[in-house]
Amino acid sequence: MARVSLSSSKPAVRVADEVWIAAALLHRENPDREDFLVSEIVERAEREGVYGKLRPGVYVHALQHCVANRPASPGRYRMLVATGKVRRRLYRLGDPYHPGREGAKLVPERDELPAAYRPLLDWYASEFSKGGREKGETDPILGLRGLGKEIWHGEEPDTYVSRLREAWE
Repeated sequence: MARVSLSSSKPAVRVADEVWIAAALLHRENPDREDFLVSEIVERAEREGVYGKLRPGVYVHALQHCVANRPASPGRYRMLVATGKVRRRLYRLGDPYHPGREGAKLVPERDELPAAYRPLLDWYASEFSKGGREKGETDPILGLRGLGKEIWHGEEPDTYVSRLREAWE
């Protein structure tokens, strides 16, 4: 259920979600860029005006609270990844993250976003983060490990390879 701010009838967007929106817009508008300065994310959030005026928490969320590969203190979100001291990009499944952020929120909840920003979630899933895997999911290539081992069962690997190579001539 969307929260409503007391000052108006528009949804009260969480600060972390506002940071994610700004970063997602930057990525979508600049597909050739890998990451952005924290100040660029803050400026984009201010320009977008999702909440109305820029809240002071946007900067600290972009710098620390939303950053997956930094210790949680106190924010536990995994919405961004630090690519440098003051550079960030959106988190992708499979990116490294601090253990204190296990199970943390990765993207905004669809029903907590203003309708105009909901397509960003679809863009993120289909274009930006596609192909990523969460920790514990098996890589399809690594999942082939051990496949066909019955072929050389009981035979030393070097002997097996030598025998195969003899048949090449």
